[in-house]
Amino acid sequence: MSIAVAPEVAAALARGAAVVALESTIISHGQLPSTLPFAADPLLPCTRKINNSERNSIRFPFTACLPPSPGMPYPKNLQTAVEVEAVVRETGAIPATIAILDGVPHVGLSSEQLKRLAISGRQFQKTARRDIAHVVASGGNGATTVSATMFFAHKVGIPIFVTGGIGGVHRHGEQTMDISSDLTELGKTPVAVISAGVKSILDISRTLEYLETQGVTVAAYRTNEFPAFFTETSGCQAPCRVDSAEECAKIIYANRNLHLCSGILIAVPIPTHHAASGNIIESAIQKALKEAEEKRIIGNAITPFMLERVKELTGGSSLEANIALVKNNARLGAEVAVALSNLQQREAKRIGRSAL
Repeated sequence: MSIAVAPEVAAALARGAAVVALESTIISHGQLPSTLPFAADPLLPCTRKINNSERNSIRFPFTACLPPSPGMPYPKNLQTAVEVEAVVRETGAIPATIAILDGVPHVGLSSEQLKRLAISGRQFQKTARRDIAHVVASGGNGATTVSATMFFAHKVGIPIFVTGGIGGVHRHGEQTMDISSDLTELGKTPVAVISAGVKSILDISRTLEYLETQGVTVAAYRTNEFPAFFTETSGCQAPCRVDSAEECAKIIYANRNLHLCSGILIAVPIPTHHAASGNIIESAIQKALKEAEEKRIIGNAITPFMLERVKELTGGSSLEANIALVKNNARLGAEVAVALSNLQQREAKRIGRSAL
């Protein structure tokens, strides 16, 4: 399989410099709004109200105008993507956003490619590992999720990937078997994932149990408790704790040298100055969970119910907290990538001297 690696990314990897992988689904996907841009040319601004019957039947070319993520219409999503890449650069690493363009996997996107992704939105298929072969074979466009991003990152030798949060075991997962492919990918792909944990909409304790079964090293950053995305606490003890980027780098380095062939999850709590809004969102999640239980909503129906209800209860206020989380994770991810690069170079020099 041919993978197009951006020259800047390829050069950084060749010299052993710090590189951080970023997913593209966070830029492109979300829910349809009630006011839809409607134009034959997707770049022309025009809107009209759409009804419910139209929402599920709209097809190209009109979907090019769709805002790609909840509460983050174009160009807000593009601005966020650029800012996250800038955080990585400012911290000393090279960002490599991953996506499939016209059937070709790309590791590292140009500004024009990022813009295309942001504008196209849901025209890009949400692509997990299971979808890669189909999207590539059909010459399609894919926005990579955690599992697909990890796969391509590992293929080209990027050891660190930053995202907002990972998927997990869904509530009542013991009945529905609704378990994110993110977890199995972590079990078989040696990439370190920096995230804010998992949302409490999921079953966090079972998610941690499943990660243990998969042999995944799970560490919490500067805390003993596994974070729950919008809140610093989940009630679940983290298997281990790390307090610096250097400690994270040492675990990644040891994992690689031992050929464990499994991933690492480094869970980072929400920044303190965003914890207040995070607590409001978490309260809404807990209220929605209680309503779902009272209405006996289970299985595949619970996730769409929860997402819609939390959005109603918070008035969409989760957006800024979500962006802040990703930027915070990007900063730490870049710091870890730099620390890992430095560690590898020191060890290479040491081995070289001992061989003399």
